[in-house]
Amino acid sequence: MTINHDANTWENYIKTVGLNIQRERINRNMSQEQLAYSAGISRFSYQQLEKGESRPHSPANPALRNIMAISQILEVPLDALLPADWPDLRA
Repeated sequence: MTINHDANTWENYIKTVGLNIQRERINRNMSQEQLAYSAGISRFSYQQLEKGESRPHSPANPALRNIMAISQILEVPLDALLPADWPDLRA
Protein backbone atom coordinates (compact mmCIF):
# COMPACT_ATOMS: atom_id res chain seq x y z
CA MET A 1 0.00 0.00 0.00
CA THR A 2 1.26 3.42 -0.96
CA ILE A 3 -0.33 6.60 0.39
CA ASN A 4 -0.95 9.27 -2.23
CA HIS A 5 -0.81 12.88 -0.97
CA ASP A 6 -2.53 14.48 -4.01
CA ALA A 7 -5.32 16.98 -3.18
CA ASN A 8 -8.07 15.19 -5.16
CA THR A 9 -7.13 11.69 -4.20
CA TRP A 10 -10.44 10.40 -2.84
CA GLU A 11 -12.32 11.54 -5.94
CA ASN A 12 -9.74 9.95 -8.24
CA TYR A 13 -9.51 6.83 -6.09
CA ILE A 14 -13.25 6.13 -5.99
CA LYS A 15 -13.59 6.78 -9.73
CA THR A 16 -10.89 4.17 -10.32
CA VAL A 17 -12.75 1.74 -8.04
CA GLY A 18 -15.87 2.29 -10.15
CA LEU A 19 -13.98 1.72 -13.38
CA ASN A 20 -12.40 -1.47 -11.99
CA ILE A 21 -15.82 -2.80 -10.98
CA GLN A 22 -17.29 -1.88 -14.36
CA ARG A 23 -14.45 -3.63 -16.19
CA GLU A 24 -14.90 -6.83 -14.19
CA ARG A 25 -18.70 -6.74 -14.64
CA ILE A 26 -18.39 -6.32 -18.41
CA ASN A 27 -15.82 -9.13 -18.59
CA ARG A 28 -18.47 -11.39 -17.05
CA ASN A 29 -21.25 -10.19 -19.37
CA MET A 30 -23.35 -9.01 -16.42
CA SER A 31 -25.72 -6.07 -16.51
CA GLN A 32 -25.61 -3.38 -13.86
CA GLU A 33 -29.04 -4.55 -12.73
CA GLN A 34 -27.90 -8.17 -12.32
CA LEU A 35 -24.87 -7.21 -10.28
CA ALA A 36 -26.74 -4.69 -8.13
CA TYR A 37 -29.53 -7.16 -7.37
CA SER A 38 -27.05 -9.91 -6.50
CA ALA A 39 -25.20 -7.51 -4.17
CA GLY A 40 -28.40 -6.39 -2.46
CA ILE A 41 -28.19 -2.76 -3.56
CA SER A 42 -30.38 -0.68 -5.83
CA ARG A 43 -29.47 -0.31 -9.48
CA PHE A 44 -29.29 3.46 -9.00
CA SER A 45 -26.80 3.10 -6.12
CA TYR A 46 -24.76 0.70 -8.20
CA GLN A 47 -24.74 3.08 -11.17
CA GLN A 48 -23.53 5.86 -8.91
CA LEU A 49 -20.74 3.60 -7.65
CA GLU A 50 -19.55 2.87 -11.20
CA LYS A 51 -19.50 6.64 -11.84
CA GLY A 52 -17.70 7.28 -8.57
CA GLU A 53 -20.33 9.81 -7.50
CA SER A 54 -23.06 9.88 -4.89
CA ARG A 55 -24.59 13.00 -6.48
CA PRO A 56 -23.24 15.40 -9.11
CA HIS A 57 -19.78 16.71 -8.18
CA SER A 58 -19.74 14.71 -4.93
CA PRO A 59 -17.53 11.62 -4.75
CA ALA A 60 -19.11 8.36 -3.66
CA ASN A 61 -18.35 6.81 -0.30
CA PRO A 62 -19.61 3.23 -0.67
CA ALA A 63 -20.08 0.91 2.27
CA LEU A 64 -17.38 -1.72 2.68
CA ARG A 65 -20.17 -4.31 2.74
CA ASN A 66 -21.22 -3.32 -0.78
CA ILE A 67 -17.69 -3.46 -2.17
CA MET A 68 -17.15 -6.86 -0.52
CA ALA A 69 -20.43 -8.22 -1.91
CA ILE A 70 -19.54 -7.03 -5.41
CA SER A 71 -16.10 -8.61 -5.09
CA GLN A 72 -17.66 -11.94 -4.10
CA ILE A 73 -20.24 -11.88 -6.89
CA LEU A 74 -17.58 -11.05 -9.48
CA GLU A 75 -15.37 -13.75 -7.93
CA VAL A 76 -12.35 -11.47 -7.74
CA PRO A 77 -10.26 -10.61 -4.68
CA LEU A 78 -11.11 -7.29 -3.08
CA ASP A 79 -7.69 -5.90 -3.98
CA ALA A 80 -8.50 -6.42 -7.68
CA LEU A 81 -11.12 -3.69 -7.30
CA LEU A 82 -9.19 -1.32 -5.03
CA PRO A 83 -6.23 0.65 -6.43
CA ALA A 84 -2.89 -0.01 -4.73
CA ASP A 85 -2.23 3.69 -4.07
CA TRP A 86 -4.47 4.68 -1.18
CA PRO A 87 -5.51 8.30 -0.83
CA ASP A 88 -4.27 10.28 2.17
CA LEU A 89 -7.47 10.78 4.17
CA ARG A 90 -5.93 12.34 7.27
CA ALA A 91 -7.55 15.60 8.35
